[in-house]
Amino acid sequence: MSKRNRIFVGILLIYAAGIAFFLYHVVIDLDPRYRESAEESLVESAYLMATLIEQDVQNGAVNTERLEPLFRSLYAKQFSARIFGVHKTRVELRAYVTDRQGQVLFHSLGHDHYGDYSRWRDVKLALRGEYGARTTPDIEGQPLTSVMYASAPIRAYNGGNGDIIGAVTVGKPVQSFGQFVSAAREKTLVAGLISALAVLVLAVIVSVWLVRPFGLIGDYIAYVRKQRGFNLPRLGRRALAVMAAAYDEMRDALAGRNYVADYVQTLTHEVKSPLSAIRGAAELLQEPMPAEQQQRFVGNIMRETQRIQEMVDRMMELTALESRRVLDQTEPVPLTALLEDALGSAQTAAATRQIQLRLEAPVDARVEGDAFLLRRAVGNLIDNAIDFAPAGSEVLVTLRRDPRSARISVRDQGPGIPDYAQDKVFEKFYSLARPQSKKKSTGLGLAFVKEIAALHHGRIELVNAPGQGALASLSLPVIRTD
Repeated sequence: MSKRNRIFVGILLIYAAGIAFFLYHVVIDLDPRYRESAEESLVESAYLMATLIEQDVQNGAVNTERLEPLFRSLYAKQFSARIFGVHKTRVELRAYVTDRQGQVLFHSLGHDHYGDYSRWRDVKLALRGEYGARTTPDIEGQPLTSVMYASAPIRAYNGGNGDIIGAVTVGKPVQSFGQFVSAAREKTLVAGLISALAVLVLAVIVSVWLVRPFGLIGDYIAYVRKQRGFNLPRLGRRALAVMAAAYDEMRDALAGRNYVADYVQTLTHEVKSPLSAIRGAAELLQEPMPAEQQQRFVGNIMRETQRIQEMVDRMMELTALESRRVLDQTEPVPLTALLEDALGSAQTAAATRQIQLRLEAPVDARVEGDAFLLRRAVGNLIDNAIDFAPAGSEVLVTLRRDPRSARISVRDQGPGIPDYAQDKVFEKFYSLARPQSKKKSTGLGLAFVKEIAALHHGRIELVNAPGQGALASLSLPVIRTD
């Protein structure tokens, strides 16, 4: 098993054990907590009723005359109350009153429940002046019919010292608040499941890319060691770049499968056309034909084969570039010298079509980066401009600088960018036909430049120039002297 898989499985098992332990104790503890809350309310209700009954005490005797019509009216009430997802429509509270011997004087459920309650725990303790409570099923052996009871003593204060003359008990079926327990358990389990799924996604991200950030940190430490002086802004920018690279890699890991699928689909579509041309030419070459036609078809095969080769080479370069989130080694790069070198290399291609290359660089600028990649990016822009420039025209390369960035611009005098292609020029494999040859390129050059610009924390733009032609602009952050 790979290191990533071991990390993934380990994190998942630890979390699964922890969440299972937590959910088990939470779910088990819900019922006792709800019972405690219900009992606390029953105690208050019992003392409230005891106080009301004490107002009607006559000659030291309990009077329950007004309780019967009170509860009859209470039970007859119809209402609708939605309490945290539980719909309540009737009163389930019950009560009974006993004298000082424990004989029932009133029961809210009717005369069938009258009798001697002196041995029930709630009544027996209340008559002693202590707190009494019990939970008893209405039907023996059926716990779902259990009812919680809490009692309070009834005292006579008229001319006396508060002697206990009876007890009042209020009860509540356990099933009435059991609905809340069930709802709470369901919500807890759902929340736990969602949490488990969220951590599963996080575990995938961490397990896939936990090792890579340590490599990025090592690269950053190596970079710091190479610095001759302590430049806090530069080191801070580099640290932010390292963190951004780690984030991008984690993001790409999640989108990797779709990314590869899109890549393969697009490449297959682009290769299909030259392969069809090669196959058609090969089939025709099997038939007798003049030598001149044979040479033409052989030339077609060579040209289409070269196109596929260029496409594969460019795609491999672009794929390697996209896998890099930070530059491994950087150095100060003077842009004027880089532009002069790029223009010198493009002179041969420009001369064949009498295209003049001109450089305007009134000021120099230095950027922190990879000189080879920057040279490739500028070379791509110049080659692109030469391909679209009319014969005998000019391609102008300029370098401008402001306090924060340097701007390299490459302008041609060609037909410009059609409106329908404005938003597609940087897409992989998208290409416009060259005005002279009517052929398309691999469509990877500008995508290559875009990746290089991103690696250098810059940006690339391609727009129609004022008047005529296209204008490509590569902006890069300059090295500041502060």
